[in-house]
Amino acid sequence: MVVLEFLLSLIGATMLLLFAVRLVRTGIERAFGSSFQRLMTRNSNPANAGFVGMLLAVVLQSSAAVAVLVSGFATNGSLSVSTGIAAVIGADLGSAIVVQMLSLPVDWLIPGLLAMGGGLYLKTRGHNIRQFGRVLLGIGLILIALQLLRSTVEPIRYGQFMPSIAAYLGSDLISAFLLGAVMAFIMYSSVAVVLMTVAIIAVTTLPFSAAVAIVLGANLGGALVPIWLTRDLPQPGNKIPIANLLIRGSTAILALSVLIKWGMNVWPQTLHSAQGLVLLHLGFNAVLLLYLPFTSLISNLIDRLVMKNVAEDTDPLAIWNRSALDPKLIDSPQFAISCVHREVLRMGQLIEHMVNPVMELYANGQHLSIKRHMDLDEHVNQALSGIRQYVSDIGEHELIKSDRRKLRQLTEYAINLEACGDIVAKRLMPLALEKERKGIQFSDEGHVELMELHSRVVANMTLAFNVLVSEDVDAARQLLLEKSAVSARERNSRKRHLKRILAGTEKSLESSDIHLETLRALKDLNSQIASVSYPILHRNGQLLENRLLDHGASETEPQLKPSTRAQ
Repeated sequence: MVVLEFLLSLIGATMLLLFAVRLVRTGIERAFGSSFQRLMTRNSNPANAGFVGMLLAVVLQSSAAVAVLVSGFATNGSLSVSTGIAAVIGADLGSAIVVQMLSLPVDWLIPGLLAMGGGLYLKTRGHNIRQFGRVLLGIGLILIALQLLRSTVEPIRYGQFMPSIAAYLGSDLISAFLLGAVMAFIMYSSVAVVLMTVAIIAVTTLPFSAAVAIVLGANLGGALVPIWLTRDLPQPGNKIPIANLLIRGSTAILALSVLIKWGMNVWPQTLHSAQGLVLLHLGFNAVLLLYLPFTSLISNLIDRLVMKNVAEDTDPLAIWNRSALDPKLIDSPQFAISCVHREVLRMGQLIEHMVNPVMELYANGQHLSIKRHMDLDEHVNQALSGIRQYVSDIGEHELIKSDRRKLRQLTEYAINLEACGDIVAKRLMPLALEKERKGIQFSDEGHVELMELHSRVVANMTLAFNVLVSEDVDAARQLLLEKSAVSARERNSRKRHLKRILAGTEKSLESSDIHLETLRALKDLNSQIASVSYPILHRNGQLLENRLLDHGASETEPQLKPSTRAQ
């Protein structure tokens, strides 16, 4: 009974720690996610990219999240592989800094964090303020989880179980190393494993060398997580996690070899403590910065190690051109509907590939690249035609009401995605060609405004496709709020642009038509993308019937829901 109680307490504290880390990450992603791509892709210098990666890891509290993020940017061509590797190296150090921050004796902050975070999240209406409250709540829960871990483990320090396990791990550092790697992979967080180890060593007789081996293993496991999460990405996106594993994993194995051969004699005895373990983890990840000057060489090495078809590697559409509509499954409606779902997601990938480089094409004026992206619209049109025919074939079978509704909603969203392709191919790309042909330049302020709006639309695309897969109500609400935010940003940019014209800014005058048309196109693109949220919110009673106030009613916060779009 005692063992069961201990295991339940340990698992409960661990789950709370994982939930709290995720709570902080979600709050920051929802508040600032649209700025991440712009922040990352404008830094091509390895040192700058490493610094940005470190900052993002501190903010997201996860180097794996940064690795997945930059892998996606590399897949769509927004980021080079060498720059992505540099960013992930910096992110590894950032996650170690997070451990240092969370291991400080700041338990006295818990009541204030919970009170302030709960108040902001539950009682305020501003989106970013609510997400900031979520972050404060998450940090408070992390500190509580660490307290629970310490209180759970402390009673067993005097029993027979912990000393025997500690003695075994101390005598077999390879097992301790593998334990750390497995735990980090299962928990999807090396930060959580290191924090757990720090909490355990502070109250038990676990040998310091065993704790170091567990932490080194956690670094290896942490490098395996993004490889698993990006396993379906086409090249070159999957090269970045592989490079990170090569760097972080090989260095961890080398450090373990040194530990086995010479023990902890090279580490001062005064630092054989919980804080010393945190500093050693920080130092290990700081050593990885030595690889920054060699990211290009590492990228070339990965090219040789990852043996895949060259034609498929150079053609980002090689995988996406494979339709998910399987004619053999027509007679099985449930499987056929899943095929339609997958095909709509494939359309989303095509649209994402078209939208991501828009501002880069505006800036570089690469005529052939612009034409190539205009031609991609044909693939989107073919996908929609295939979906229509496939849905028609499914409709010949008897379907229950919910399946018919699902097919109708998927087809409607496919039509909206096809409209997105038209916006890019027939509105944005011709504007890029016109800008190139006439040599038009945006004002510095105008360029920043367009970049920020584009980044927000790209982030909303990712959110929309997540909503399409998960049908999560909270994410759907967030997407609709983002739609309003994009509309507000478009209006503000238009006003600022007109003010620059009135002030006599020559570049703003020359680029006025292209600037305003680009704003309108990006806003329309975002509206089409966000339409996936309407049926989900409608089913869950999250939409009003219209946006009009009752006659004579006082004005309240604008509500978002045209009922015709919700059906």
